Amino acid sequence: MTLEALSNLAKIGKIKAEPMNRAEIDRMLAMARKRLADSSYPQVSQEGRFTSVYNAIHVAALTALRWHGYRSENRYIVFQSLGHTVAWPASQWRVLDAAHQKRNLAEYEGFLEVEESAIAELRLLAEKLFADVDRLIGASKDTSIA
Repeated sequence: MTLEALSNLAKIGKIKAEPMNRAEIDRMLAMARKRLADSSYPQVSQEGRFTSVYNAIHVAALTALRWHGYRSENRYIVFQSLGHTVAWPASQWRVLDAAHQKRNLAEYEGFLEVEESAIAELRLLAEKLFADVDRLIGASKDTSIA
């Protein structure tokens, strides 16, 4: 992880330094897990499942950023920061950027066309992200105890 890159993003105003709050981290992860679970219900529309998994990913990515003591109001920056917070390669977080663009079309123009395969791909990425965030938090806990 390149924490210097996060510091540089803060210096140019893309993210804001804010002390990490463990209770907030726990609440955010719990909410993200509920949203991921919501995305698995077949009785929910494709649009609803897409929105649920997208929101789960966003909250999990924001949790990783918050763990490092930063916050951003820009979803793209939250996703891009995954390269620095949990060492994700660009090929993974760019899939999230494409989902972000779809989400924006839905939110701002009322248009969302999503396929089942896109939801499945996002669910897999969400599970990987949750595992990486859990490792980040677990590794940090182990380090602070030693």
